[in-house]
Amino acid sequence: MKPERKRATYQDVLDAPEHKVAELIDGELFVSPRPAIPHARVTSFLSSDLHHRFDDGGSPGGWVFLIEPELHLGDDVMVPDIAGWRAERAPDMNAAYLSSPPDWLCETLSASTERLDRARKLPRYAAAGIDHVWLLSAIRRTLEVLRRHEEKWLVVAIHDGDVVVRAEPFEAIEIDLARLWARLPPPGRVAEELLEYHPSAP
Repeated sequence: MKPERKRATYQDVLDAPEHKVAELIDGELFVSPRPAIPHARVTSFLSSDLHHRFDDGGSPGGWVFLIEPELHLGDDVMVPDIAGWRAERAPDMNAAYLSSPPDWLCETLSASTERLDRARKLPRYAAAGIDHVWLLSAIRRTLEVLRRHEEKWLVVAIHDGDVVVRAEPFEAIEIDLARLWARLPPPGRVAEELLEYHPSAP
């Protein structure tokens, strides 16, 4: 018989190396490398677009966004790339971590984290009552728009390449995806460079 695996705790998250992203899902600790440059770039540009129009006094407004917040959802601890709350549900910005589920979040997929994001985190996000998730890929240059339905995810749209989109829950504005991919290496090289940055990636 295999020995019973010891459940990880929040202390394991706190003890993880500072240059790693530590998350706790169903009692299991996941430690991931920091985002590579293509990943960080597309995340930053998307966050900037949304922040300018929906936060910080922009129009149409009505949202609050945070980059890489530490979310405590039940016993799980997860760190999405971007999370957004409707203004009337804005969390306490002085807290060390947040326990209020966001209304929307975005995970920017990378070679080392895509399996974790899809297979482990998406079900937990649905169970926590998060209504909208975007999956952004610098490797494929795609944006997947998901909507929660009865603790499962409906794929509302998959946008590919240099297109201008309106994507829920931010249909009020157009988002130019070409701006997100600007100055990235050609698509084939992006995947190679992400794998080089994450040598332990599968």
